[in-house]
Amino acid sequence: MSAHGSGNRRRRGDHDHAHEGGGDERWLLTYADMITLLMALFIVMWSISSVNESKFEQLKRSLNAAFNGKPIEGSQSVLDGGRQVLESESTPAELVQPRPGERSASSAADAFRQAAALAELEGLRRVKQAIDGYAARHGFANDLETKITERGLVVRLLTDEVLFDTGEAVVKKHSLPLLATIASLLSDGTVTNPVRVEGHTDDVPISTAHYRSNWELSAARASAVLQLLLANGVSPPRLSLAGYGDQRRTASNSTAAGRALNRRVELVVLRRFAPAALQEAQR
Repeated sequence: MSAHGSGNRRRRGDHDHAHEGGGDERWLLTYADMITLLMALFIVMWSISSVNESKFEQLKRSLNAAFNGKPIEGSQSVLDGGRQVLESESTPAELVQPRPGERSASSAADAFRQAAALAELEGLRRVKQAIDGYAARHGFANDLETKITERGLVVRLLTDEVLFDTGEAVVKKHSLPLLATIASLLSDGTVTNPVRVEGHTDDVPISTAHYRSNWELSAARASAVLQLLLANGVSPPRLSLAGYGDQRRTASNSTAAGRALNRRVELVVLRRFAPAALQEAQR
């Protein structure tokens, strides 16, 4: 073999060994990174587990004295009624006491609710007085009742001879001005509360071509009154209806007079603020 061929083989061998050596050394980088990360982990673990020895000794002596009933000098045993470990020099009342002239956020919210409840009550009272005045002037005083309850302003209309004929859900013509006046009062901006129209019947069963039960009749009557409120300007989003049949009586169904009182439609101007806020404001 020629010297030239031998030289080429030697150069290739040296070149291959150089590549092998470089590959063997690259693992050191990964190893060094792993060692560095482990060292950082151990340092963090050590720093977390380090304890202030002086405070630990003080805590150990205090616990030992407290549970043995032998308080250390200048302190008092927990078992003898001493202060708790977390007890502050200030009382809870002192900690939350606002500075003079300063009002907490909760107090401001309470004051707002009380003022809003008073304004709402005044609005309901004005509507009640206006409805009562119209009913007295136009001969509806015996067939209409208004009162302010926990639910809100309740306007109770007896159906017999006022709103509907027996077994029907078509509003009588002579009651249209009354419902128009109520709708006007509810839509003039004095109150903007939601209004629920509730239909009620007595317990005498009904089964006609139009209404198979008192449930259907009560719902149909509530719907008829609601439609008139809509036609006279009450905003649709404020309105809802319910038909209760004979399930919410106000009098006994054992007499004719009681059944007449149970046949009714109620307009409920619902409260937005609970009466509790109003009671708090009136103290």
